[in-house]
Amino acid sequence: MVSASRMETFLAVARHSSIRRAATQLHITEAAVSAAVSHVEKQLGAKLVAKAGRGITLTEAGRVYADYCRRILGLMQEARAAVRQAEIGRLRIGVVATAGESVLLRPLAKFRNRFPDVELSLSVHPRDTLFAELLHHETDLVIAGRPPRDAGLVTRARRPSDLVVVGSPHRHVDPLHTTWLLRGRGSGTREATLTLLDTLNITPPTLTLGSHGAVIAAAREGLGVTLIHSDAVADHLDSGALEVIPVPGTPLARPWHAITTSTPTPTTRLFLAHIMDPAEVGSDAFLPG
Repeated sequence: MVSASRMETFLAVARHSSIRRAATQLHITEAAVSAAVSHVEKQLGAKLVAKAGRGITLTEAGRVYADYCRRILGLMQEARAAVRQAEIGRLRIGVVATAGESVLLRPLAKFRNRFPDVELSLSVHPRDTLFAELLHHETDLVIAGRPPRDAGLVTRARRPSDLVVVGSPHRHVDPLHTTWLLRGRGSGTREATLTLLDTLNITPPTLTLGSHGAVIAAAREGLGVTLIHSDAVADHLDSGALEVIPVPGTPLARPWHAITTSTPTPTTRLFLAHIMDPAEVGSDAFLPG
């Protein structure tokens, strides 16, 4: 039987593709890391890592085992959280950048005020990364777009939202020919933008920016137009820094989804009840999924 500590050591090696970097992360010696990996390989009767240049890489068996390790360790953490009282449990939330900045923070602050003993953590990642973490039980709740079909994930609540095209009001441009500002790969908004451009049968110039904030800033400066959640630019529209640009096929209804596995912890259920309660969160409330 492989212990949880050896699984964690193996995952560190898998993550860094290096015995040395894994040892640094875990604050143990390289010899201890190598011994742990060798022990796991002996226990399983399979070769899990192989040399690759100055580092190492996972074999096919290693990739399969790493996936199981993530699930097992995630379930162990989830099991510990599941037996604690909801009001003193732990809640790990994952969000895409837009939702983190414009949808979740106010309800989250009110939740913390109501339940100060809940241990909260918030991570911001691209949508695909968040869903992978949820499937591996490394996150309790994800706020993002619609989850992939047949993934076994459950949408517990939704909040209406639209995608609109915005640009600088000081630059009168033709959206069918101007530059379109895109988020990085893995972004659901990027995929929606590319799908919209295909639907419009146009191939305009594009500029990819690394963050949600950079896209908004570039649009304000007149570098192009962008498809974005109206939640994220409400203040900019109110101030006149940005304006909605009419484009065929928009706005697009793209509600936010509050997503869990099929076995949410009591603290996760407590948070879901909170964000679906208009008396507590007002206009930020989600609707039952």
